Parts: sequence; C-alpha cells; structure tokens
Amino acid sequence: MLKVSNLSVNYGSTRVVKNLNLALGDDEVLMLVGPTGCGKTTILQALAGLIPVSEGEIQLGPWRSTPNKSVPPEKRNVGMVFQDFALFPHLTVQQNVCFRLTDTALADHWLNLLGLESFRQVKPASLSGGQKQRVALARTLAHEPAFVLLDEPLSNLDAALKDSLRWEIREALKTAGIPAIWVTHDQEEALSIGDRVGVLNGGELEQLDTPERCFSEPASRFVARFLGEASFLPGQLQQAQVETELGVAPGIPIEGARGAVDLLMRPDDLSLAPSASGNGVVDWVRYEGCSRLYAVTVGSGSQVRVRTSHEVQAGPGDRVQLAIITTHPLAAFQRGDLG
Repeated sequence: MLKVSNLSVNYGSTRVVKNLNLALGDDEVLMLVGPTGCGKTTILQALAGLIPVSEGEIQLGPWRSTPNKSVPPEKRNVGMVFQDFALFPHLTVQQNVCFRLTDTALADHWLNLLGLESFRQVKPASLSGGQKQRVALARTLAHEPAFVLLDEPLSNLDAALKDSLRWEIREALKTAGIPAIWVTHDQEEALSIGDRVGVLNGGELEQLDTPERCFSEPASRFVARFLGEASFLPGQLQQAQVETELGVAPGIPIEGARGAVDLLMRPDDLSLAPSASGNGVVDWVRYEGCSRLYAVTVGSGSQVRVRTSHEVQAGPGDRVQLAIITTHPLAAFQRGDLG
C-alpha cells in the first residue's frame, strides 16, 4: 500500500503542496481534482521521485523516501501515463510497449486486451489520440508497476472519445489489480471513475472521500462549487429539516451548522414552471439539448440554478414558480461561513 504522510513540496520559497496525507488501496483508483495551480501535477512528480519533497515521507513496501533520503524514480516501480502520450516516434507500437522488457508475454496480453493487436507494426504518427493513449497505458501495465500515476491522460482528446476511453482505462487498471492516482480537471470524470476523490485547493487537500460524499456532503463551499453547479439558499435548520422560502428539505449540518444556514442546492433539486405569480424571476437560460439550465433570482435575492426538460420554456425576465423536489438530505452550511 502506498502511504503518503505529511508531505510538503516547495518551489523556492513558495510552498505548493501542504501537509498531504493519503493512503492508496491495493486496487484503488483515486482521482485528484482542483483548479489550475493547486498542486495536482506536483504531487504526481513528487510521488514518482521526479522532484524533491520538503517535508514528510512516501512509503511503499520496502522503500521509504524522505527529504533526507530520497529513493530514485527507477527504484520506485511506478508507472506514469502522460497527457502527451510520451511515445517514441521512431518505434512501432509493439516496440514502444515492449521497451526494456525481456519477457514480452505481458505486453502481448495488454496489446490484445486494449485492442491494439492490428497496430503492432504501426508507428505513433499514424495513430489517433485514443490509440496513442492505449499504447501508453499498455506500455505502463506491461512493466507491472506497483502503482500508476496518470496526469490528465484524456485532456488532449475529444469529448466523445474521453467518455469511452476513461472507462477502458479504469477497467484495465482493475483487471491488472494495480492502484492508481489519476489527476484530472474534469469533475464529471473524477466523480464517475474514481473509487475516491481528493479535492485540492491551494496545495491542501480539502476533502478525500467517496464521490458520493464529496458531492452530496462537501466539506466546504469550495468543494461544493468545484464539484458541480452549486447554489446556496438561506434557511433555518431545526431537527434535521431546513425551512426555506422554496419549501422544506431534509438537511445535513456541515461542520456543526445550526440555526441560520445556507442550503446547498444542485440544479436537479428544484422544479421550475412558468407562472405569472411565481416566486422567482429568470435571469438567464441556457439550452443544453435534452435539458435547459436556468438561473433564477428568488425573493430573498439569492440566485439558484435549475435544470429542467428542454420542453420547459421561459425567458429572461419571466416569472416562474420554483419548489424543492429532492427527498435526500442536502448539505447545510453555517450562514456567514464563507469557507
């Protein structure tokens, strides 16, 4: 099991990763997300041994790396998959996957499993982006790493290909039984693929939990906003119920919230219907194909977002009737707490 304890990384006098603690399960896929510059890629480089750490330790089985005694990358048995594929352009697919291997049986296994059998003698320049990423993954898995680090592996691919390839990569990792830390800026990718999700902010891990808990019980307003469209509606929390101007909803107090709270609303937690005497006014609307996303200001002055069927139509300035329709508990944050 990979264990990271109190890990910090400095660039000069600037601390970019602060007191990171995590343990990676035996076949776990852990997603790391956060805004640009939050330290995601720095963490991967530190785990791979490509940059020195300033404090803390990284441990896996027989080796332990600290600021005073660093284990070189080649001794860590770590595999890396990059967003730019990092393939040798002068080598064929088979040569790339088999690079520095004496026994190629496992390479043959992954070439077959990842649908690359017919591309063995093809060079990378003739492959699509998705095929290149499969080659990079096959090469990594063929070397039987103790764990894999993936640095935004799908960021250079189109949306349709991303959706299918992310599941192929997850399935390959699970089949191999190899744990992985996967960095992404795509919240949907993180929530759908990860066994756990870690949300970084300013070099610190704000929350590390299952996708469901990170989304429905975010540890902070930052996590709530980063992992999806978030609106906050004022209300009063009493006995696990929050009374708001749009109705009553079950609430989960975050960090001991009580009394005056702001209730986290996701677009699917509300209903919307055009009504001349409605309780909200449409600010803007976005057509999304099968749905429409509305921003609506209610009587308290709060703006909430609501997603409806594309058949529901209202325009900016129209009055609409909103109501809370969710039956699951919603996160309630203490009013005035802006964290």
